Formats: sequence, structure tokens, C-alpha cells
Amino acid sequence: MVKTIKHIGLVLLTALLLCSCGVSKVKDISLSSVGIAYIVPTSLRSMDGKLLLGINNPAMSFAVNEVTGTVRYNEKEIAHFSTGSIELEGKTDQVYELPCSVELAEGASLLDVLIIASKRSLQGLKADVDVHAALKKNGVLRAPFQFRDLDLSSFSKK
Repeated sequence: MVKTIKHIGLVLLTALLLCSCGVSKVKDISLSSVGIAYIVPTSLRSMDGKLLLGINNPAMSFAVNEVTGTVRYNEKEIAHFSTGSIELEGKTDQVYELPCSVELAEGASLLDVLIIASKRSLQGLKADVDVHAALKKNGVLRAPFQFRDLDLSSFSKK
């Protein structure tokens, strides 16, 4: 389960970075570290936590107001996630704390998640992500960005 949350963190960061398409140096934004500050089970089907994301952002400042999404394994919905907001400072390299909530999807069980985690592979895991962001400079909200069928195995180290 912890490994799955780490990978959700990578998906969230990628979505955060892609959400500011058109900003000149956005392609240079990179993830320098991923960690978990804490995880607190809130029930047998959900948990809250805080991800630690080291982000090198040579581009302008922007805020991400919310990220929501669904994780699937071999096309079966496994979990739904949502995050709090985060403001990425421009031209910095720092660690950000991102609150995150994860809830098992209808029909998914904790056993399903444990079986997936025991494989130690992201093969077969995909995500749909919606990102709501605003440029910090002018506070203008941008329409939600949607990313569908993100292959989580593409985020793993080879």
C-alpha cells in the first residue's frame, strides 16, 4: 500500500507539471525526491497521508488547488485519490508537503491492494487524473486538465 501511495505521488507530480503547459520552462521541472511523511488509516477502506515531493521548478510560480483521480489495475478500479492544495514557488528547488487521501474503489479490497503491492511492479497500473491549477501571478483559474490512462509503469526506475 505504501509503494502504491508513492507511485500515486509520482503521478500527481507529473500531472502538476503537465498542468502548466505553455509556461516556457515547464519541461525543465523535475522531481528530485519522493517520500512519505506519514500515513494514517482512517478506516479499513481509506487512509490519509502526506507526501514529500522534492521539486526543482525553474519555471514561474503556480498553485495547484486540487488533484483527483482513479487508479486501476488491469482495468479494475482499485482506488480514488484526492489532494490538498500546493503552491510551487518559481525558480526554486525545494521539498513540498502534499496532503493526500486515498479510498478503495467499490468492489476493491485491501487484499487486492496487498496482492498488487507484493508483485513489486507497476505493470498493469493506470491512472486517470484531473488537475485544477491557477497561475500564482494573477490568480486566474485555469480549466481542469485531464490526463487519462497514464501508465504508472512508465514512472518506475528502470
